[in-house]
Amino acid sequence: MSTLQGKTLFITGASRGIGLAIALRAARDGANVVVAAKTAEPHPKLPGTIHSAAEEIEKAGGKALPLMVDIRHEDQVHAAVKQTVERFGGIDILVNNASAISLTGTLQTPMKKFDLMFGVNVRGTYSTTQACLPELLKGKNPHVLTLSPPLNMKPKWFENHVAYTMAKYGMSMCVLGMAEEFRAQGVAFNALWPRTTIATAAVNMLGGQEMMEASRTPEIMADAAYAILTRDSRSCTGNFFLDEELLREAGETNFDKYLVKPGTQPLPDFFID
Repeated sequence: MSTLQGKTLFITGASRGIGLAIALRAARDGANVVVAAKTAEPHPKLPGTIHSAAEEIEKAGGKALPLMVDIRHEDQVHAAVKQTVERFGGIDILVNNASAISLTGTLQTPMKKFDLMFGVNVRGTYSTTQACLPELLKGKNPHVLTLSPPLNMKPKWFENHVAYTMAKYGMSMCVLGMAEEFRAQGVAFNALWPRTTIATAAVNMLGGQEMMEASRTPEIMADAAYAILTRDSRSCTGNFFLDEELLREAGETNFDKYLVKPGTQPLPDFFID
């Protein structure tokens, strides 16, 4: 496949950041995009809503369906899948992008925050995938792309934020297991993670403007996601891709275009040695 034209993508957390960038890249091909996210009204500290994202998708050339969904609640997920099928006739691609982060130690992580990370990252990914699978199994070239890291078991990736690491690795284990479980049926399961920090609201919250300026734009993740989602689902599954390596293999040589601040050396992301 060389295009996503006419494909229907269900993207969690697509109201801003990497999820929105992936949505807009697909929209340029004329794809149908479901914006499944929590923000329906403007947030005081975060940019974008499901409605503003839908407007951008339509302007980029796609068709959009904005749906307010908290993926911690399976009834909301199933209702959104039902509405998607009613509107677009099925689901070809699921992007598990929604995620919660708290880089805190064991004594500094209240159970409410622990439950949020596990509810969104692990349970939400599992639940949304489970709900979309009956439609994906009917599709041509079906893909599930999860934005989670390669499974790196070095203690340094656990010692300072064990709850967050477990929650992100839970997403990665969904990829590992489901890729094998559905290999024969031709549904691709792959993970994508950035080699460097990406300029998103989460990075801004963690490191402020200084960290934002030492990051790459979400477009590098969108281009990498596009490269995966246009591949044959039967031959491209069970991979833990890094954005830069994947794009280099695809022939990209200009990574300066993704820098937030030209001339800077971008910071390495978590879980990458």
